[in-house]
Amino acid sequence: MFIKNCWYVAGWDKEVPQDGFLSRTIANMPLAIWRDSHNKVIAFEDRCCHRGAPLSKGRREGDCVRCMYHGLKFDVKGICIEIPSQPRIPPQAKVRVFPVVEKHRWIWIWLGDPSLADESLIPDTHWLDDPAWRSNDGYIHYDVNYLLIADNLLDFSHLPYVHPTTLGGTEDYAKVQPKVERTDRGVKITRWALNIDPPAFVQKVHPFEGKVDRWNIYDFIAPGILLMDSGMAPAGTGAPEGNRVNAVEFRGCQALSPEHDNSTHYFFAHPHNFAIDRPDVTDSIHQSVVTAFDEDREIVEAQQAMVALDPNFKMVNLGIDAALSQFRWIVSRAIEQENKSAEPA
Repeated sequence: MFIKNCWYVAGWDKEVPQDGFLSRTIANMPLAIWRDSHNKVIAFEDRCCHRGAPLSKGRREGDCVRCMYHGLKFDVKGICIEIPSQPRIPPQAKVRVFPVVEKHRWIWIWLGDPSLADESLIPDTHWLDDPAWRSNDGYIHYDVNYLLIADNLLDFSHLPYVHPTTLGGTEDYAKVQPKVERTDRGVKITRWALNIDPPAFVQKVHPFEGKVDRWNIYDFIAPGILLMDSGMAPAGTGAPEGNRVNAVEFRGCQALSPEHDNSTHYFFAHPHNFAIDRPDVTDSIHQSVVTAFDEDREIVEAQQAMVALDPNFKMVNLGIDAALSQFRWIVSRAIEQENKSAEPA
């Protein structure tokens, strides 16, 4: 089961064509996402109300969509305005339309009660199109439940082991205990690793001569948005006290959007604020992140395969799992509250 009264990332802005459709399933809901003549993004349930044919296989006719099975035509509000085979249009002939917001390169969709779709709840990801930052767009499809990916992102002690030649660095990083704080909609994790070797992906584009002080400070917002302030500076130059003059900085933006129970859309970018006039630097950082995330996918998909072999298997929690446990509790509680509110009086 998934949270419905929340904003999910449905795609990058460039994925929604001016003509045609982006067909994507979010939290078991098939969607036909398109743009009207004013470039506004529209999201239909991708199921014609007549016989359930996918509207994403349909035809655009101005600001309307025609199902290419029996020809029903729908306006931007999802209301059927034409049935070729009969003059009368039943009042129930309509398709569900979802609240959509296009903001900072991401398409956000609300799958729950439309009256609760508060745009102020959309997290700030302005680094994705801020001219002072640079990044490339990323997407990975996982064949695992999104909570296993969330587990991976909530505990960075895996970095030296899963990503030794990319994001990881030395095993000293894994020994650092993070600070975990509960927030209104998730958890905040702060991890400082002092006087350690810089990771390989940074050495490629901004070599440090000696040790660094490295930080990863991020909010993980339910159901699956990670917003991270990360970077490193020469060791002992005051980064923990706020002095970042000689630092390299990043602002990670990552979104997990469940597709089905055991598949997930993963949208990501890793904006940086140095060498922004050098596309080769941006490409190098992006490729290191893509390589690392593929490493994550390999281990997490292998993990799910092992867990699926024994329905009675119980994971042994460690001290490093504090953030994972809190986040899963937040998600479970949100689903429970939605289910209670949906129960008949």
